Amino acid sequence: MARDLVLADGTVFTGEALGADIEHIGELVFNTGMSGYQETLTDQSYNGQIIVFTYPLIGNAGINRDDFETITPTVQGVVVREAATVTGNWRSEMTLDEYLKEVGVPGIQGVDTRALTKKIRTAGTMKAMLVDHADSAALARLQTTQLPTNQVSTSATPMPFPVPGTGKKVVVVDFGFKQSILRELTKRDCNVIVVPPTTTAAQIAHLDPDGVMLSNGPGDPKSVDYALPMIREIEQKMPLFGICLGHQLFALANGADTFKMKFGHRGFNHPVREIATGRIDFTSQNHGYAVSPDSIDQTRLLITHEEINDHTVEGLRHKEYAAFSVQFHPDANPGPHDANHLFDDFMDMMTTFQQQRKEVATHA
Repeated sequence: MARDLVLADGTVFTGEALGADIEHIGELVFNTGMSGYQETLTDQSYNGQIIVFTYPLIGNAGINRDDFETITPTVQGVVVREAATVTGNWRSEMTLDEYLKEVGVPGIQGVDTRALTKKIRTAGTMKAMLVDHADSAALARLQTTQLPTNQVSTSATPMPFPVPGTGKKVVVVDFGFKQSILRELTKRDCNVIVVPPTTTAAQIAHLDPDGVMLSNGPGDPKSVDYALPMIREIEQKMPLFGICLGHQLFALANGADTFKMKFGHRGFNHPVREIATGRIDFTSQNHGYAVSPDSIDQTRLLITHEEINDHTVEGLRHKEYAAFSVQFHPDANPGPHDANHLFDDFMDMMTTFQQQRKEVATHA
């Protein structure tokens, strides 16, 4: 069955229907990863977006029960050059097409994804829709539709829940977290408590954690301004580590600014330089907003990492408090694990903070 991808500027790409038979509207973005499509589709940071995969064949390893980043995907659509109909992995339980039908996500295949990606790079991300037949009425619906700005509220947990461990107690503030973050923490024996994005600093302090992590998540960080007072208070009391959206919120809470990028960073091959050492890590990234470097000078933050290609801010550290953040995903699922050591740095930071607190108590 034929299906059309309609862009807000009136451009139409015609291909073959994939996944659910439903009309969806979302922000059209592209991902350059050569693998990890299941993790990408279930990453809450893609909430409300239609993903164009630049790799020409998607779905050859099927879908399995182990590689989900969340149970319920919030993507609005999938665009591929070719969707594999035969899977070649022993863990596979269904094809990509079967999975998209099951979770109610529409898709399209057989389109020129290279031309589509070049268009996004030139014009920037834009609204798009998947529809069975493109006509003037469909274009009018697309152009008049306002995309939602409450993605975090539809991605994050509404209630706290524990992930028990025997080691350090870490509170993860959920803005749309990935399971891979929890896996990295539990791998280090952390006793994790996941809390909603609206949790206050007093509520977090009542849990008496050794450290706090601000998770990744979707959308414009300025729409999550309700979390900024919590961050400002928590960073003064205990170690804090922000990832992706958590990085942007950490910046905003400390007086920096953020901006919407033309087409963002979405892929697993982004080189990042650690400024102090010159070390270069290849990183997994998924974001459409970034911290403005010009806004850092007026804050008590220090830029620790930068993206080599466009020099965007990729890491920050507070000059006074035990708090830092990175724009990329050190959990890297999928992607390279070059920056995985940052979880160990967070563990060391919590240990040092505990020792310093004991010394202060001893001399008090």
